[in-house]
Amino acid sequence: MSTPYPFTAVVGQDDLRLALLLNAVSPQVGGVLVRGEKGTAKSTAVRALAALMPETEVVPGCRFSCDPAVPDPSCPDGPHESRPGARRPTALVELPVGASEDRLVGALDIERALAEGVKAFEPGLLAGAHRGILYVDEVNLLNDHLVDLLLDAAAMGASYVEREGVSVRHAARFLLVGTMNPEEGELRPQLLDRFGLTVEVKASREPDQRVEVVRRRLAYDDAPEEFAARWAGEEAAVRQRIMAARELLSSVRLGDGALRQIAATCASFEVDGMRADIVMARTATALAAWAGRTDVLAEDVRQAALLALPHRRRRNPFDAPGLDEDKLDETLEEFGEQDEGDDDPDPGPDGGPGGQPAPEDGPQGDDTSARPEDGEGGEPQAGPGAGERSAVRAAEPFRTKTLSVPGIGEGAAGRRSRARTERGRTTAARRPQGALTKLHLAATVQAAAPHQRVRGRSGPGLVVRRDDLRQAVREGHESNLVLFVVDASGSMAARQRMSAVKGAVLSLLLDAYQRRDKVGLVTFRGTAAEVALPPTSSVDAAAARLESLPTGGRTPLSAGLLKAHDVLRVERLRDPSRRALVVVVTDGRATGGPEPVALAGRAARLFAAEGTASVVVDCEAGPVRLGLAGQLAGELGGTAVTLDELRADSIAGLVRDVQGAGTRRAA
Repeated sequence: MSTPYPFTAVVGQDDLRLALLLNAVSPQVGGVLVRGEKGTAKSTAVRALAALMPETEVVPGCRFSCDPAVPDPSCPDGPHESRPGARRPTALVELPVGASEDRLVGALDIERALAEGVKAFEPGLLAGAHRGILYVDEVNLLNDHLVDLLLDAAAMGASYVEREGVSVRHAARFLLVGTMNPEEGELRPQLLDRFGLTVEVKASREPDQRVEVVRRRLAYDDAPEEFAARWAGEEAAVRQRIMAARELLSSVRLGDGALRQIAATCASFEVDGMRADIVMARTATALAAWAGRTDVLAEDVRQAALLALPHRRRRNPFDAPGLDEDKLDETLEEFGEQDEGDDDPDPGPDGGPGGQPAPEDGPQGDDTSARPEDGEGGEPQAGPGAGERSAVRAAEPFRTKTLSVPGIGEGAAGRRSRARTERGRTTAARRPQGALTKLHLAATVQAAAPHQRVRGRSGPGLVVRRDDLRQAVREGHESNLVLFVVDASGSMAARQRMSAVKGAVLSLLLDAYQRRDKVGLVTFRGTAAEVALPPTSSVDAAAARLESLPTGGRTPLSAGLLKAHDVLRVERLRDPSRRALVVVVTDGRATGGPEPVALAGRAARLFAAEGTASVVVDCEAGPVRLGLAGQLAGELGGTAVTLDELRADSIAGLVRDVQGAGTRRAA
């Protein structure tokens, strides 16, 4: 077994270390979500925490880590006899992003269950994490169906495995720790709220601290055991302090004054539900215990708010998490603790508010309304930077119509287009390819029935063989790659129009977030096109690029389409099962170079030939309309909608399927 990097050797990252330690003191705090850029010791700190946790006493031989003092009465390995327990290190179970449902919750042998009535169960990762730590790296990339299972287990403290009426239940209470890079996409609000605390981490910009990070890491890589031995004393001291804080926790008094501050803070920041109040109370109590105190002070409440509220303040995926500290201080002062004896706060053993660990030595535009537009009476500009207009703000987003790729795909689970998935309505049955996951009971009985006499059936039970088992074929929905191709040329530059266009794209981005799509952004103006954002799961990154998008210059429509074509070609190699939906936002005009309209038509026909589903959002305005966007949609083999028709409350019919030869490929 490799020697883990010592927790106390992590340079800086005070908030991260404190949040993890508070959960070690009081697992009821509810876990930690660590957000930050890559290479900031997120995974290192989480893995190092397990070595600091006190040992766990378990029933010998129990695969579900039952507590010998209070064994689970419904444990699949039970009932357990009264006997001395065995001690083992606290389990750290890592959930891979690509794990299957059976790997997470466990697998049930359906053949034995039907034929013999035996619940033969192979435990999954949730069983291994019971009374330990469940660590999910890149938790924001976890498939939705796994997220649902995690939510259920976290809420009920138990995991249920059901296959056609045969069920197994076992306890699953664990410390949930997730790490993520926000640039790769945000978490669903339901899972976000399940994390008790959240911390933002970033690499230090201080040269001395960065030097210390490198020095320690190199020393660890050269001699892990020797490096760990150098920090053994500090590790033992922190471990002892965790145990002392756990013993003190039940004696900590959370007075009415502190409770008023907690309630007032959550109300002031308009936090939904009551979970935030409960988490803040438990966090403040753990902070006091960690500091060696039996009273919760205002400093504890403030620190608890900074850890428990930022991720609960998001109202939509484009809001950055955070907390107004001035507003927090005003609220705490207004509802200040009035209990006698609280005016002289005890700084705690570490000398900081709430006993926070002291840092280690070393680190870890112009008005364009009067200007003529390209193609509308003005002279075309010469290059990408010529005639550039400052970016305008997007109009308010709205609920859009459903745009979906036709046919039936087999991509990652999502909420946009029809697909064959592990979840959804049953449409057919087939022989299983590999392990059976979803039994089609009627088809299985039908396959086994003709052979009962030959198999010597004598009792009421059905004699079932493995060849009789049938897998249920289910239809649900998949996520897609939604690639936006946005015209940022002079013909789109009027402030009112570009604001409406950005508002429409922002609305489509919000829809893509809700449907769990990947998104990409290609823009074109002047003489060229650029990939403003490569395909990513981070729709808020796309919204940020859109917000700062300048306009002006000619309209190289063909360049934009060809750039989008190249992006899709690369993405098909990376993820061939994910189908694409191209959304071209333009008025259809093309200028610059010889025969720009003909070039754009030839580029558009590349998409039609490859069966790529597409839609053109027609942004043409004014009393005289040329209908060029509609012609472009025809060349793409797609559909054209106006900005007004894009709204879900428009009187036009719902756009269900985007035209495209993708129907033929998916079928």
